Parts: sequence; C-alpha cells; structure tokens
Amino acid sequence: MWNLQLPLLAATLVSVFFAQTVLAQEMNPSQNLTDNQENPSLHQINLTTTHANRKIRQLSELEPVFTSAQMLLVQSPTPTSEIVQVTQVKANPTSKGVEVILQTSKGQQLQLVNHSTGNNFIADIPNAQLRLPSGDTFTFRSNKPIAGVSEITVTNLDANTIRVSVTGEVSQPVVELFDSPDEGIIFSVASALSATPSQQQPQTQQPQTSQPENQTQPTQPSASGDEPIELVVTGEQDNYRVTDSSTATRTDTPLRDIPQSIQVIPQEVIKDQQITRISDATRNVSGVSPLTGFANAFDIYTIRGFTNYNILTNGFKTGSYPPATASVERVEVLKGPASVLYGQIEPGGVVNYVTKQPLSDPYYAAEFTVGSFSFYRGTIDFSGPLTTDKKLLYRLNVAYENSGSYRDFYNYDNFTVSPVITYKPSENTALTFEYQYGRRRGGFDRAFPPNSPALTLPITRNFGEPNDFNNLDYHRASLTLDQHFGKSLQLRSALFFQSFVDNSAYVNINIIEPDGRTLERDYSVNDNLLTKYYSWQTDLIGKFNTGSIAHQLLLGLELSRNTSPPGLLSNYNYSTGLINIFNPVYGAGRPTTLENATYYSGKTDTLGLYLQDQITLLSNLKLLVGGRYDFVDSVNSTRPLGGDINSSEFNGNAFSPRVGLVYQPIEPISLYASYSRSFVPNTGRTASGEILEPSRGTQYEVGIKSELFDQRLSATLAAYDITKTNILTTDPNNTDFSIAVGEVKSRGIELDVAGEILPGWKIIASGYLNDAFVSKDNSIPVGRRLENAAYHGASLWTTYEIQKGDLQGLQFGAGIFFVGDRIANQSDPFTIPSYVRTDAAISYKHDNWRAALNFKNIFDVKYYDTNGYYAFPQAPLTVLGTISLEF
Repeated sequence: MWNLQLPLLAATLVSVFFAQTVLAQEMNPSQNLTDNQENPSLHQINLTTTHANRKIRQLSELEPVFTSAQMLLVQSPTPTSEIVQVTQVKANPTSKGVEVILQTSKGQQLQLVNHSTGNNFIADIPNAQLRLPSGDTFTFRSNKPIAGVSEITVTNLDANTIRVSVTGEVSQPVVELFDSPDEGIIFSVASALSATPSQQQPQTQQPQTSQPENQTQPTQPSASGDEPIELVVTGEQDNYRVTDSSTATRTDTPLRDIPQSIQVIPQEVIKDQQITRISDATRNVSGVSPLTGFANAFDIYTIRGFTNYNILTNGFKTGSYPPATASVERVEVLKGPASVLYGQIEPGGVVNYVTKQPLSDPYYAAEFTVGSFSFYRGTIDFSGPLTTDKKLLYRLNVAYENSGSYRDFYNYDNFTVSPVITYKPSENTALTFEYQYGRRRGGFDRAFPPNSPALTLPITRNFGEPNDFNNLDYHRASLTLDQHFGKSLQLRSALFFQSFVDNSAYVNINIIEPDGRTLERDYSVNDNLLTKYYSWQTDLIGKFNTGSIAHQLLLGLELSRNTSPPGLLSNYNYSTGLINIFNPVYGAGRPTTLENATYYSGKTDTLGLYLQDQITLLSNLKLLVGGRYDFVDSVNSTRPLGGDINSSEFNGNAFSPRVGLVYQPIEPISLYASYSRSFVPNTGRTASGEILEPSRGTQYEVGIKSELFDQRLSATLAAYDITKTNILTTDPNNTDFSIAVGEVKSRGIELDVAGEILPGWKIIASGYLNDAFVSKDNSIPVGRRLENAAYHGASLWTTYEIQKGDLQGLQFGAGIFFVGDRIANQSDPFTIPSYVRTDAAISYKHDNWRAALNFKNIFDVKYYDTNGYYAFPQAPLTVLGTISLEF
C-alpha cells in the first residue's frame, strides 16, 4: 500500500495557501473603489430598493462606453458580489408594450452596464446567471412580441454575465428599468405604437400577474386601440441546445469556453424520443456507440474507437450499471481523455449521467407508457419545499418497468426509487443527500455468436435456457456539501457509496463448430457476487485576478476504494451444452457440482490530486491548464475450487496533464486547440516479475464551436488524433505472460449540431468519420480495426411544434440513425453490417398534460449491435404510447 501521508500533507498545505490567497483578494476593501476611480467612464447602475417598485435611470440616458476589445478588457466591471441566480424570466403584456421580469431575490446586488448600439438596446448584468432551480441554465427569447420590436432575448453571455437584448425594427426601442424586491429587475419595453416622448419620463409600473413560461400570454389592447398582440415565448429549458456543463471542468463553464468537444443530451430530447434505456440517448452524439449485452442491464460505450466500462453519475464512477432513466436530467458526453479530472478513464471519453435535483417550487408529475412486446412503465416525479422558508427541499422519483421481448425466454421487471433532500441553512450553504435503490429481475440473453450463419437466424432465437435468470440489486448514496465563502471562494465536498449484488445463472454461448450448425455452450453462475465502491471528492474553487488576467482555480482531492469480497464467480459445465442453431432443443440441466467453480476477489485504492486553472487572458482569449497525479494500488485474485490463488496487481502512479486554448474572433465563434493525456493501469507482472506500466493515451484536438441563428443553434466541429500505448500483448518469449508494447491509434472528424432553427422547430444531429486501428502488436495484424469502432456514422432528429391557433401544442418528430459496419472480434474478425434506422413521433400537449406516440424502426429494418464479441439483434418495429401529467 502506498503511503498517503505525504500527498495528503501536500494537498492540505496547498489548500490553506490557496484559500488564504483568494480570501485576501476578496477582503481588500479598496479594490472595487479603486477600479471605478481608475475607470471614470465606466457607467454602472446600482439597484437599491427604497420602494416596492423603484424607477431606475434608463440605459439610453447613459453614454455607451465600450468602443474596442481593449477598452472592454480594461473597463469591464470587477465582480463585487457572489453570482446571483436569476431563476425565471417572465413576459407580461402591458397597455404600452411588454415588460420582461428577471426574477431574483437579490436584485439590489446587481449592476447594469450599457452596450446599446444602433437598433439594439443591450444591457449586461455582471455577476449574474440564468439558472433554473434544477441547476440547468436557460435562455429566454420572444420573437416579434410587440410592434416595432423584432426580438427580445435574455441569455447567459458567459458564466458570470447575463445579457438583455431588445432589437428594434427601425430604431432602438424605448426601455425603462424598475427593480422590485418581490419580482426582481423589470425591463419595460414600449411598442412603436405607444412610444411617446413622455414615456421617457420616470414612471412606476406594477408588474402584471405572471403566467407559466413557454405559453401564449394573455394580452391587453394597445394604447392605440389596435387588436390585442399575441405574445409567444420560447425558453432554453424546453430546447435541445445546452449552454454549459460541469463535466469537462468540474465548474460551471459555458461550452463555448471549453477547449474540448462535449455534447449534452437534455431532458427535452430524452422526452421527445421516449428513451426507455438511457444509453440510447448517446445515439444522438457523434463518435459514440452504446454496446449491447449482458441482458441489456449494463451501459458500456465505445467512444472515438475506445471501449469504456466506467460511466459517471454526477461525477462519480459507478461502473457499468446506469441509474434509472426516470431519475436522469441529462446525459453529458466528454470526448477525449478525461483522466485529468476522473483518473482511470479510457482515452476516447466518458459519459456522465446528471440526476434530477430538488426544485424550490412545488412540482408534481406522473407518466405512464405502454408499448410493443408487453412493455409497461409508470413513473412519478415529485419535488418542492418541505418548509415554508424553502430551506429544506426534496425530490422523489419512482419508476416501475415490466416488459417482454422480441427475443425468446427474455423478460424483466425493474423498480427504482430515488429520493433527494437538500438543506439550505443560508444563501451560501447547501447540503444535499441523494439515495437510489434499484432492483432488476429478469431473464438473460447472450444473443448470437460472432459467426456468419448467425445473421441468417430469426432475431427471436435465444440460445440460452428458458430458466436462465439475471437478478441485480444496487444501492447508491451521496452526501454533498456546497459552501460559498463570500464572492469568490467555493468548497464542494462529497461522499459517495455504492453496493452492487449480482445473483444470476445462465448459459453462455461460445463458437459454432466446423459443421456450421453446432454451437458450444457453457454454464455461468454469479452467486450473490458483491462489489462495493467508496469515494470522497473535495474541490476548492477560487476566482481572482492577477492584474487584468482573471483566474478560476480548481484544487481537488479524490480518495476511492473499490472492493469485491470473495464470492463465487462462475461454474462451468461443458458436457450438456451443445445445441443446433437451426433446430435448437432446450432443457440442458444445470451443474450439480462445484468442481469447476472459481472464486474471485479484488480491491483497488486510488488517491488523486488535481489542479486546474481557467485563465481569461483577454475577453476573447481563454487558456485552460490542468494536471492530475494518481496513486493506484490494485490487486485481483482468482482461485479455482481446491486450487491455488492466481493474483494480478498494479502498484504505481501516473500524471495526466491537459492544456487548451480558446480564441473567439467574433462572439458566435470559438476556435480551440487542446492536448490531453489519460491512463489505465495494466494488472499483472512480466515473466521477470516486473509490474507492467499503465496504458497511456495521448490526444491532440482542434475544433470550432459556433452559435447560429441568434444563438438558438450551436454546432461543434472537431478533429482529433489519439494514440494509446503500453497495451498488453503476449510475450513472444513466454506465452504465459504479457508485455506492454502494443499500440493503437484513433483519428477522426466529428460534427454535432443542436438547437432551435425557428420557433418550434428543433434539431439535434451528428456525423463522424473515425479510423481506429492497431498500429503495433505481437499477434494482431497492424491495421486491423478496433472492435465496435464504425468507420462512419450519422444521426438526425428533428421536431416541429405548432405555435399558434387551434392546433397549438401539436408536435411532429422524425429521426434517422446510421451506423457503419464494425468488427465484433478483433482476434478473429466478424463484421456486423451497417444499418439505417428510422424513427418518428407525434405528440400533443395542452395545459398540464401531454400525450405522445413514438414509432421506432418504422421500416422494420433487421440490424445488429455488439458488445465487442457477440452479435445482438435489435428490436423490430416498436410502438410506445405515453400519457403524462404535470401539476
């Protein structure tokens, strides 16, 4: 066991120094005053409340100040308070136009900076962010809300600034400002029909009664007596475009500022596609292929050609067993090496499931789905405050799913319950406890062997036995403390625990014999095989300036232990396992003795120390630098019944760096380049007894991120080159041992697009080319492709929702998913054919209810996926009907 004292001592000393440095900057009482004195042309409006609604001087009365990028850098206001969360944006029609309300209880802490130009009224609000109570960011947009105004948008300009923009059709609109302790900041926009010189005098208005977002608002006649104006609002929380993510940096950072490709599948896509198995969400992401297998109970992914058995849930490694779909808010896919933040991860990338969190307002939802192959699923999602002061919040997700299958002898039922409690004793402190219990009971399915005759068989055929079973139980719990110390220092510390029990007995399939019809089988038993995982993560995040350069520094510590107490892993019986694939006869008996049983145990301890700095060199030039040092001690043992113990181990350390640069020549465009490394331990020893070096991945990536259609649509185009070295290969001098000399490469281009082209018309699409191949090996030919790594693939899903009239709320959707051919077995290649799957959907929502029909594989295409060895027939035409209710 490595000694933890020195690394822990070093981490403690750095943490103390880091905290003192940030607090020292924060507590400098003259900093803000000095900044304003040195920049007398900088105009800010401090919102201080003295009345219920207080008129604020119009921004049109202020002199615009920023005339160049250099001046913008020098004169941008220094943050003077913590980031204020604006939790909702409302639009209410008035007799003179419309008022837009930025709802927050801390309006008095905000400042406004004038950027108005031409026909555009533009106001930036530093130290603020649009963020829903669930934690998601969002954008408010209203197209042609009133006469003379073509668009109103409220969006996150960056992680620390909200931008309010009102675009006039002919001239700059007249906008008045008010603040209210009950509502927040109010922007009153006058229509061209009602704007008069007198309107520019200070007035006080009471906000209209607010209505739910994303619905047509009731209107009032304009001052001129014209017909009422219909106000239609669309919100980012109901969009396919996501603006930021924490997976890539462990901080809330806009995606456009991250020098790495990261794609997010939000709740809206999961709902519109009626995804019942959460891994299917990643079919919308370029370069990602979910692997099918192990009774469809586990999530394994091939990303950029590399297979990753470790998924994340809220940033914690949870192995291959996913959380319930009903409890997942969104799916985030980080492309490329992620070891700098998460340790032992394959270089292709990682998938992170972000779960639903408590809401501050009451929310109740129920949903029921019924579909083909006797599929039934019911879910409830309740959330809200438990106390009147909203300091104690909760969320409860419960789901039950029962299904048959298009495969013989295969059915299952799943049950999950996921309560979350958040306690906020103050504005700066939040303590969250989250628990999830899952239970799966069902059959088992190994599908078809990797041989050509298998593709001619009916997709219903199962070569297991009717009494095979796969029973799984898991418990997950986490406790997270989020503590802010003033405006620029944050401590986030979390404990995580998971236990997983596998109790199953099933027939394995092997190869088809030379006669082309006889299949070899064996029997496997997992007798309550238990694994436990413990983890503690602590992050210290500080924001400070060194001169004109802004920093967001992350210092982190992770301790984890993964254990598997000794348990019965498998029991084989070869004598009764043969079966004819064209005329199968079932009824093979289970083994009655333990003569071939094997016992397994394992333990892996990890200590990771990581440091990351997000540096804003200029307003349009950002640098990301980070590194992590891991200390790993791993030992795994197997022991045949009555035999000797066979152990493999790894004891060592590894450093994983990352550096990236983002340049934004104009606001909608981000050009980036990055370099990053990853590692995965190699267990075992060489013939001479030496510990094998870990496998290392190195990636170079360049790309461009853009925001189109007035920031409604985002696109990422990335090119990458990954080399993975120190891969285990057979020792040519002693075939009983391995040496780490193998190498593989993966190169490719990816495109991902998501967002809203026009009001109601949403799209998420992807396409990729990937060349993943063996570049060095002792036994596998150089140039052979990697398993489940398609050379090309693409996807397109789009929906349109009618925005007005009697059919408002009616939505149509369609999608195409293409995956090229892949090999399923690298040592003896077997090709899985390419396929194109077409889906469609229709739904209708009105008030608080929604009904939907989803049609998957509407042309009944026969296609296959793989787990890197077997060929798994996928579902034929499938229909799902859903009724949901929110109140």
